Amino acid sequence: MNKIIFAFFLICFVSVSNAQTTPKPTIGQGGKDINNFSGDRNVRNDSLSQLSTKSTSNENLKNLDAKITDYLIISHKNDTTYVDTTLTIQKEYKYNYLRKDEFNLIPFSNIGQTYNTLSKNFESISLMPEFGARARHFNYMEIEDINYFHVPTPLTELMYKSAFEQGQLLDAFFTINTSKQFNFSVAYKGLRSLGNYQHILTSTGNFRFTSSYKTKNNKYVANMHFVSQDLFNEENGGLTDENVLFFESGEEDFNDRGVLEVNFEDAQNTLKGKRFYLNHKYNIINKSDSISKSNLNVAHIMSLKDKSYLFEQDSQNDIFGTSFRTSNLRDRVTLEELSNQLQLNYSSNIFGDLQFNASHTNYNYGYNKLVVLNGNTITNRLKGGILALGGKYKKQIKDFNLQGELGVNVSGDFGGNFIKAQASYRFNNDLSVAAQINHNTAAPNYNTLLYQSDYVNYNWKNEFNTIKTKQLSLNIKSQKLIDLSLDLTTINDYVYFTKDETTNQVRPFQNDKTITYLRLKANKEIKYRNFALNNTVMYQYVIDENQVFNIPQIITRNTLYYSNHVFKKAMYLQTGITLNYFTAYNMDAYDPLLAEFYTQNDQELGGFPRLDFFVNAKIRQTRIYLKAEHFNAAFTGRSYYSAPNTPFRDFKVRFGVVWNFFL
Repeated sequence: MNKIIFAFFLICFVSVSNAQTTPKPTIGQGGKDINNFSGDRNVRNDSLSQLSTKSTSNENLKNLDAKITDYLIISHKNDTTYVDTTLTIQKEYKYNYLRKDEFNLIPFSNIGQTYNTLSKNFESISLMPEFGARARHFNYMEIEDINYFHVPTPLTELMYKSAFEQGQLLDAFFTINTSKQFNFSVAYKGLRSLGNYQHILTSTGNFRFTSSYKTKNNKYVANMHFVSQDLFNEENGGLTDENVLFFESGEEDFNDRGVLEVNFEDAQNTLKGKRFYLNHKYNIINKSDSISKSNLNVAHIMSLKDKSYLFEQDSQNDIFGTSFRTSNLRDRVTLEELSNQLQLNYSSNIFGDLQFNASHTNYNYGYNKLVVLNGNTITNRLKGGILALGGKYKKQIKDFNLQGELGVNVSGDFGGNFIKAQASYRFNNDLSVAAQINHNTAAPNYNTLLYQSDYVNYNWKNEFNTIKTKQLSLNIKSQKLIDLSLDLTTINDYVYFTKDETTNQVRPFQNDKTITYLRLKANKEIKYRNFALNNTVMYQYVIDENQVFNIPQIITRNTLYYSNHVFKKAMYLQTGITLNYFTAYNMDAYDPLLAEFYTQNDQELGGFPRLDFFVNAKIRQTRIYLKAEHFNAAFTGRSYYSAPNTPFRDFKVRFGVVWNFFL
């Protein structure tokens, strides 16, 4: 951890020192004008579009020449968009704790808890195992979740949303360019929510710091971020079987969910993590300076991660079986991972973009104790190094685009390889088609290979085969016609959690049969004057001989809404009703000790509608959100669950706001 802190302050010092230079014209990371990015530069009907003119609406701006398209957001892949303050139905779908579309997720009753997954995507280029405790990672920000910025004036965004009893959600963000060469941003998302049931308090925090720097001649470019995250949950194991019946009865005495009995009230788990990330490159040849219009650069990407997962319980509980101790149970696992990648990148108008890379990853996963079980000693560490080689290729030929990527572990204890290829064609400004193939072989998650606990039956050391997935996909995008995506995946040696028939405790197993998984998703919005009907439907089909992979057959979301300017166009109003529904299926159950979902085939849940009524408004750069969530709970039955013994949310009215400041 001292290495992370030292590297963080060192980079900050160097970057700030180099940033105090005279500004030059804005140049992007690809050697091009940073404003030349894909996207609609004709801003939609949005009050922020007035930033492009020197009107009275600019009185809160110090720089009257600033345009909304100058406030740039740059992804870790260097894809560039700009700040968008419009109020759309997509913004409504993303206005939640994750700030992502939750179409394929169903949350638990309290904000900040986990989500059950209704649809799974196996497209992957990962060559390393994941940490584990995956149920706690929905709000854990990975490298691809961090953006970088370039702004003409300081930019601030505040996001607020009410929670469930004695708590609030706040996401605050600030970024500034001290010069055209240097930008930094600081952000923090904090949540505290008590919840309506006993012992389900959540308290989470995500701190992010980013900086971007480039020299005047654009020879050297660097992006850096530091992230510190702390995700805490009280765990109660769900309702007891007897109180499930009380919940479903709908009797008035049980409308206060705090009176329902839960399985335990003395457990909690915490996921913590810190990450330092640096992506920098040196341009040996710039296209702008090259007669052949080619670019050659060397790049280095470093990622230093430190993660830990902790489960604590005051006293032993029979739900998890017998334990080595009867009180103060404490299971803590850590992962330290240092990854370095060197890249050689070449691009030209004739040959396209070509990359060769070599990566080395050092990992140290495990525990600070040894476990002796039935005379066998379970090791406490998985340590080692992985060397991987890979490459990328991209070529644009008029409206035809070809992309390919591959990688392979050439040494180390974990085998792995992947190949990904995509071809796309744009027929016109409205219609495009893309086909893709993705093949991946990777080791299963660390916690399936090695786990230690104070509970006897939660100790194992497994030697699993690598998981092999193949996916074919087709995507059609057309605003006039339909957005359609189809993918077919085969999975071999699938690793999953389920209850051991002998001990009745949750353990990892490896499937010995091939799983075939088909998904078809369609999205279409129908508009008539100021009314619109937005429809998203997904069909899923699984061939799974051992019944270890359960998902609902149909997922649908349909929103009927009205939008228009009111009060002499001083406010933009959006109001409507959203229906969410998925068919009943053997829904995965949740294990709070592992923070993992596991397969169960004893209980079929789902098949209940969720109706939300919302009224959203936009006044200048402020978006206001008001929603009556699940308002049909009282009259469509009480059999709504997020997992077995874990009820979904009751009717609740929640309020929130997103506010941008352009100084």
